[in-house]
Amino acid sequence: MPTTPCVGPDVWTGATLAGSPTLWRWQLTAAQLAELDAAADRLIARGWPALDPVGRADATSPALAALTGRVRADLFGRGFVVLRGLPVTGDPVRVAARLWVLGRALGTPVPQNARGHLLGHVCDLGYDAADPATRLYQTNQRQGFHTDSADFVALLCLRTARGGGGRSSLASAAAVFNAVFAADPDLAGALFEPVPTDHRGEQPTGARPWFEIPVLSFLDDQLTVIYQRRYIDSAARFDAAPRLTPRQRAALDAFDAALDDPALHLEMDLEPGDLQLIHNHQLLHDRTAFVDDPDPTQRRHLLRLWLCPPTGRRLPAAFAERYGSIAVGARGGVVPRVPPVISLTP
Repeated sequence: MPTTPCVGPDVWTGATLAGSPTLWRWQLTAAQLAELDAAADRLIARGWPALDPVGRADATSPALAALTGRVRADLFGRGFVVLRGLPVTGDPVRVAARLWVLGRALGTPVPQNARGHLLGHVCDLGYDAADPATRLYQTNQRQGFHTDSADFVALLCLRTARGGGGRSSLASAAAVFNAVFAADPDLAGALFEPVPTDHRGEQPTGARPWFEIPVLSFLDDQLTVIYQRRYIDSAARFDAAPRLTPRQRAALDAFDAALDDPALHLEMDLEPGDLQLIHNHQLLHDRTAFVDDPDPTQRRHLLRLWLCPPTGRRLPAAFAERYGSIAVGARGGVVPRVPPVISLTP
C-alpha cells in the first residue's frame, strides 16, 4: 500500500469539482454530432446490430478523433467526463448506434452479464435487491458505491425517473483512501488484503461462486479499486468462503463512511442525452433510489457499455479470477456462457 497520501489528477473531491462543471461536462458541437450521425448510419448500413455486432465502427473523422482523444486523456487523468447533447429520441437503433460508435472508438465492448449482453440496459425490472442473484442495476434501489468489471464504463441517459431520484455520484478511490489513511493507517492497510466477493451466479464454468481480491491494490505507483460491499457481504452465503475479520469489516465500514461523505463524492443529475464515461479502476460510482413512472414506456432508462481500451494500466494478478484475463487490451466483462449479443431491449 502507499505509505504516504496519493497525489495526482485522479485525487479530487466533490467539494472541489461541484462548482466547476465545465471542467468535466462538455456540450457536443454540431460538427461532432453530424460526424457521429454519419458514422452511425454507415454502421447500420452494414447490418448492425444483427450483422457484425462487435465490428469496429468507423469513427476516424477529424472531429470524432479529436473528441475521443480528449475523452481518453481525461479518463486516464481525472477519471471521468460527461458529454452532453446526444440525441436520444427517434429510431432506437440509431440512438444505440451513436453510443456504439463513440464507445467503439474508445475500446472494445465486453459482456456485462452471463447472457453475453454487450449493450446493457440500466432500468428497474422489478427484481428484489435482497436476492443475492440480483444485479442491482435492474432494481430501483440505491446501488451503493461500487465498481463494474471493465476498464471504462459508458452510461447514456435516455429517460430520467418521473418520480425523482436516480441521482448519480462519483468518488475518487485515491481521495477516499487518503481519508481513511489519515484517520487510521492500520484500517487503510486492511483494504489491501483479499476479501471474498460474490460472483452473483455469473462465475465462469467450473469456477467457485465467489472470488477473492483486495478492495485496493497498488501497482506501478497506481492505486486500483474493485468494490461492491453488498457482493462482499453476500459471499458469506457460501460455507467455504472466508469470513471477514473484525479488522477487515471495520476497514470496509471506514471506506463506506468516507465514500458517503458529501465533501468527498460528486453528485450529478444525468439528463436525457448525457453520456457519463468513467475509468472504473480509478473511480467508484453510485446511484440513489428512485420512484418510477407506472407506464413502462416512460420509465428511467440508461444504455451502458463496458469497454476495454487498447492501452491502460497493468492490473494485479488477483483480477484474473473475475476478468478471466488481465492482459491490457483483452480483459474485463463477465465471462459469458453464450456468444456475445447486442439486444436493443432489456
